[in-house]
Amino acid sequence: MALKARLRQHYKYFLNNFQTRWSDNDQYGHVNNAIYYHYYDTIINQYLTTRCALVPTKSPNIGLCVHSSSDYFRPVEFPNNLDLALAVTKLGKSSVTYEIGVFETGKEEVCAVGRFVHVFVDSEGRRPVTIEGLIRTGLENLVVERDEQGAKL
Repeated sequence: MALKARLRQHYKYFLNNFQTRWSDNDQYGHVNNAIYYHYYDTIINQYLTTRCALVPTKSPNIGLCVHSSSDYFRPVEFPNNLDLALAVTKLGKSSVTYEIGVFETGKEEVCAVGRFVHVFVDSEGRRPVTIEGLIRTGLENLVVERDEQGAKL
């Protein structure tokens, strides 16, 4: 099911003035759809490392992507500055569902909305673990309520 378009108010954390690169464009003159997944991964991991004390190469537990999807509303092209926005729509025992909005800097209309699901596992055995401590606290700070269509309640 496609997500409804979002506004900035639907999100709790922002990574502003993210610059597109020449290599992001495809032969059609806009950012290739696969590049959006780089944007999603960037804001999620930037948040986890700066706000949740995750150190990917040293933390005992890490998040692994088990699902991702994207809905596109407006094309973006190089050169451009983007604001990446992040919210958590579901926080379980060992998994978290993120929602990411991609906005052109200074504009209210979303260009793309992504979903990304992490399952947290122990970094050595890769078995699911309970999300605890600073990671849980940080993720709780991003939780928003959504209806079945994904609109903020």
